[in-house]
Amino acid sequence: MSLRNFIIAVVLGGALAAGIFAAASINRPAELKTAFLVPSPAELPAFVLQDQSGGPVTADTFRGQWDLIFFGFTNCPDICPTTLQILANAKLQLQSLDASAVPRVVLISVDPERDTPEILGRYMDYFGAGNLGVTGTLEELLKLTTALGIYFAKAPTDDGNYGVDHSAAVLVINPDGQFSALFSAPHDVANFVHDLTIIMDGS
Repeated sequence: MSLRNFIIAVVLGGALAAGIFAAASINRPAELKTAFLVPSPAELPAFVLQDQSGGPVTADTFRGQWDLIFFGFTNCPDICPTTLQILANAKLQLQSLDASAVPRVVLISVDPERDTPEILGRYMDYFGAGNLGVTGTLEELLKLTTALGIYFAKAPTDDGNYGVDHSAAVLVINPDGQFSALFSAPHDVANFVHDLTIIMDGS
């Protein structure tokens, strides 16, 4: 199974075919509660986005620390702030670990039209220090989301505005810059802390 197909299979959750589910389950050790391990951890594709300070974000940005990546947007009414708060709370509980093993929370915007670096910076401040907000052009964003099997699409609203439908998975990037695990929704602080401790200790 390719990396992209593996991600799509896990994210689809209840829509998994029996054979695909069996293949994914092999990569979920019994001690993990909700996380799936990627069969063969893979490098991120080449892309150039921007952080909340306007600096470049590339695949190399995700080397040297553990990262928890969530694809969402600042105008998201429910799933995004809820997930980011869960990640922030999990991060606080992991503070007892060595500082180098505490993951960074990353929001990559799937609404680059509205989410400027400044807006992302203010938004991410709500969820604690040391987090990373990422935006950029749609072309560069698609390089990353297409490779990872992350879905998003504009959804027009009745008032003439729009929302964005998107995947709710959280991706785990190891210090080698490799996508190594995935948490599918629904998310839970205790499960994040439990599984991340195992994943990071086993790296």
